[in-house]
Amino acid sequence: MSRVCQLTGKSVMVGNNVSHSNRKTKRKFYPNLISKKFFLPDEDRFVTLKISTSALRTINKKGISACIKEAREKGYLK
Repeated sequence: MSRVCQLTGKSVMVGNNVSHSNRKTKRKFYPNLISKKFFLPDEDRFVTLKISTSALRTINKKGISACIKEAREKGYLK
């Protein structure tokens, strides 16, 4: 499974390691992802999502139902 948040679509970014002598080599910046199980009261079932920690804060603020609805509209979830 790729390193992409299922709710926000955050994925790996590419940048440079810059040494003291200012040499640049490619590197990757990975999103802070966790696997978390949520209960969906609308569908009366549990679902496991791979989400970023910032998405977890959004879920705490808006609620899981609203966040999943937005992710489906944006095409991040099926």
